[in-house]
Order: sequence, then C-alpha cells, then structure tokens
Amino acid sequence: MCGRFALTEKPQGVETFLGLAGLDDFPPRFNIAPTQPILMAIGGAPRAQGSNLPDRRAALVRWGFVPGWAKDPKDFPLLINARAESAAEKATFRAAMRHRRTLVPASGFYEWRRDGRKRAQPFWVRPRKGGLVAFAGLMETWTEPGGSEIDTGAILTTEANSDLSSIHPRMPVVIRPEHFSRWLDCVRYEPRDMADLLSPVEPGFFEAIPVSDKVNSVANLGPDLQERVEVDAMAEEAPKASTAQLSLF
Repeated sequence: MCGRFALTEKPQGVETFLGLAGLDDFPPRFNIAPTQPILMAIGGAPRAQGSNLPDRRAALVRWGFVPGWAKDPKDFPLLINARAESAAEKATFRAAMRHRRTLVPASGFYEWRRDGRKRAQPFWVRPRKGGLVAFAGLMETWTEPGGSEIDTGAILTTEANSDLSSIHPRMPVVIRPEHFSRWLDCVRYEPRDMADLLSPVEPGFFEAIPVSDKVNSVANLGPDLQERVEVDAMAEEAPKASTAQLSLF
C-alpha cells in the first residue's frame, strides 16, 4: 500500500526525469496525503516537429480515484490505491487501465509496520541510489451534476519484494524510465501488454529508514520527517496521529 509519499525534487529535475516541459514551479513536499493534489504525467498530444521530447503532459489531480459513473464522490470509498493484479478487470478501474495510465513522480514513500503494539512504526522508503522514482498511476475525470470536472487518480500497488515484505505486504508499482513510453501509450498497448511491468521492483532498489511518527499528521510538512530515528526510542513515544486532510472538494 502507499498512503503517503514525498516529492522533493525541483521542477527541472522532474521535467528531465519524466520527459515533460513547462512545469510550473512548486515547493518540495515531504508529506503528500490522500485527497491532496498530486502530479501525474500522462500521454499527450504530439509535440511540434523537431522536438526531442516524448508526447507527454503534466496533470494535477486529486489523490483519491473516483470513477466516471459515481454519482457522488462523498458517498464513494476513498480509493488511493488500485491492485495491479485486478485493476484491468475491476469495473472501477477498467476504463482508466485501458485509456488513462499515468506516471506519478516521487522521491519515495512512507509505510508503517505493525507488530502487535498499539502504534505502528513508520518507515521512509526511498531509492537506494537516490533520485526520483515513477509509480504506476491511473487517472479518471469525474463530472459533477453541475458540469464541473475534477481529475482524480490512484497509485497501483503489487506484492512487496523481499526487502519490504517484513514492513507491509504491498508496495507501489515502479515503472522504469525505459518503459515510460510503453506504459503511457494507451493507443498501441492494452492492459494485457503491461503484465511484465506490474511485478515488484527488484530487491535492493529501495532502502527503508525508520522515522518518527510525526509523519502521521498532515500538519507536519518539513524535511525532518525523513530523519532516521532509533526504533527502540520510538516504541516509548505516544502516537500523535491526525486524521485532518486537505481536500480538493
């Protein structure tokens, strides 16, 4: 599962990584939570002749997928993740899996290990070599009765690899740069052509760092969220979780 992540790279670095152009400036985000806006790259219109950039564009979407046929998103479950193994068959995600596959740039994500204590130990999971990673995403546009539209999205997850399975049984699907074009090409490639991309990333790609439970609260937004802590010390601290969320609705 992926319930919190971070994007701290500068816009220029994100542009280069995803093959985008013209991103608006944005600050580093150390604690991105459900219902907040997230950046996605999607297949776009062809570039001008002579451009060496791929056919992609950026979109800012609400993290919390709402299928187009939903009558009221407030009555619909908050779907921040979709299981890669079944997304192509599920009515909720089938159309997006076929027509609106996306990439979600991230510096890493947070995961919680539950070991029987009343509180869970959070970990900051980042690429071992640093830099950015792209999660497989899905996007859908929901239209309210009044005609206003809102883009929504989810992150695909798969079984955790051997490095992370002791923390949580699920992890985000990682799309490697060499597969960006195929993943985003919803014209030539159908969901069945994506099966080889939906496996867990190889062991050694990520490293998991124990961090404080300050990440539990969306009010905490600083880089200190990613600082390593001693797990034994954390076990003695009281949880300070918050359910407050920012929302696009």
